[in-house]
Amino acid sequence: MDFNYWATGSIALISVATFSLGFRSSRQANTTQDFLVARRTVRSRRNAAAVSGEYLSAASFLGVAGLILKDGTDALWYPIGFTAGYLALMLFVAAPLRRSGAYTLPDFCEFRLRSAGLRRLAAIFVIFIGMLYMVPQLQGAGLTLQHIIPGVPTQLGAALVAVLVTVNVVSGGMRAITLVQAFQYWVKLFAIAAPAFVLCAVFIGDGGARGLGATGLSEPLPPRFAHGATISVETPVVLSVEAPVRLIAEGTVDGMPAAGETYWSPGTHQVAAGTRLTFAAGDPVPVVRGAVGDNADWLSPASDTDDLLTTYSLIFALFLGTMGLPHVLVRFYTNPDGQAARRTTLHVMLLLGLFYLFPTVMGALSRIYLPELLVTGQTDRAMLQLPMAVVDNVAGEILGAVIAAGAFAAFLSTSSGLLVSVAGVLSTDVFKSRVRDFRLATALAGVLPLVAALLLRPADLSLSVGMSFALAASTFCPVLVLGIWWRKITWVGAAAGMLTGGTLVLTALALTTVSGYTGGWAPWFVQQPGLVTVPLAFLAVIVMSKATQRHIPPETKHIRMRMHAPDRLGLIRDRASGLGGGGAARHALGRHRR
Repeated sequence: MDFNYWATGSIALISVATFSLGFRSSRQANTTQDFLVARRTVRSRRNAAAVSGEYLSAASFLGVAGLILKDGTDALWYPIGFTAGYLALMLFVAAPLRRSGAYTLPDFCEFRLRSAGLRRLAAIFVIFIGMLYMVPQLQGAGLTLQHIIPGVPTQLGAALVAVLVTVNVVSGGMRAITLVQAFQYWVKLFAIAAPAFVLCAVFIGDGGARGLGATGLSEPLPPRFAHGATISVETPVVLSVEAPVRLIAEGTVDGMPAAGETYWSPGTHQVAAGTRLTFAAGDPVPVVRGAVGDNADWLSPASDTDDLLTTYSLIFALFLGTMGLPHVLVRFYTNPDGQAARRTTLHVMLLLGLFYLFPTVMGALSRIYLPELLVTGQTDRAMLQLPMAVVDNVAGEILGAVIAAGAFAAFLSTSSGLLVSVAGVLSTDVFKSRVRDFRLATALAGVLPLVAALLLRPADLSLSVGMSFALAASTFCPVLVLGIWWRKITWVGAAAGMLTGGTLVLTALALTTVSGYTGGWAPWFVQQPGLVTVPLAFLAVIVMSKATQRHIPPETKHIRMRMHAPDRLGLIRDRASGLGGGGAARHALGRHRR
């Protein structure tokens, strides 16, 4: 692909706009409270746009379309789960969490259960979830920049995003990024909606799939190449072949050198990195192992037991994981009161529901126009390559530039929120909660995920983020739900639940990573552990709390009344000096230090 001047210019424009808006807002940030919770003055609609802008990450903007391309109907659970999780958040968590007056998730844990040890454990998991979630954002940025500037290493895009968001957060923390994230939501919505409408119009004008000579999406056949294609395989893949195909292969296939015409029978075939595969127009498309090879099956939900359990586990993790994501919850601390937090959540569901209509459409179009991505397994590139595949002229370049700008807005907004949540915990639980401590924590929190993004092999973006949701659902979700609604929870039970769920998910993550390098042997409950880890975490909290009732805080009735009393009673107050001791005293309102 040639250098795309339009896309390069659009990314530069988004970067400049992000920096300018952040710099403008940072001039009003001068206290620790400004940096952590934007002085708790963000109103519902702006906060909803900011939450949506932060939440729509690389997994949403690039990953969902790629998963629709590869997995079809089953992948729809990603956008459904991403959105539906806010329903549970609105019903059970948003308002009581805001009324607690906490600044961070560890702060809430200490406020509710009066344990400095639990606070430290929560801080560790906040940092780990933030780092795990930020890595795919940086990798997605590298993928996008490499697509528009051929030959540029992926490390450059990751470094660009890391530096830009670190500078913005260092300048003004939460106060600086609130306006930026709200702006970036509308950028992302336009950047995906406008190309989707144009590309659908072109598709219909060309006569649909039959007019292009492609296999219809409802036909019981594998997708076919509408035009001849030469594909370079960059990483080793195992391909599933539904129908026999003759092709030209140059490289290593099934462990043997190949240099000419090759016949593939139905089954699986191993293709080494560096191999070139040439297909003729009308050839059936081999798909990377694990993808859906038949278009009729692509439109039908999974019926295999393992696939069904994987789907249920994914739903569990996404629906409950939203309630435990630190960078999402920290935004609700910025609302003036609990009622505003609930309104924010309702608006977020509307904004997310509108956005997720379009990645689904783009994924379906990619199945017709970009079947070669099913061969390489690089389906996260679908959104970036689709415009030129449909409109191979300057108009396609402009549409691609709009999508690239939206993708970079996704990386910047989500990375900013993650950086604020991790830096807030580091500054209040590791350092002394001064403004300069927040800035030092931001620098540290920006460097570590960048190093990980450069060292780790990129996986499907949505799958990487899915593991972050599973970790959040298995650690913070039980503590928040039971801490808000069950009076008998103790800090011992909460710690047991977090350790049980967190250890199991991290073990699954390690096994999944090893499996990816050694043949993909991991079973469903390792790749998507939420269905197992979340119930076990809840069970651990309940059992250990029942066994340690002497550790119930004596102020539990007053704490619960403060969280559940209507806002008009005026019981909301920010965490004060001495309330719960430990880290709470370090950020007492009115005692901020520069």
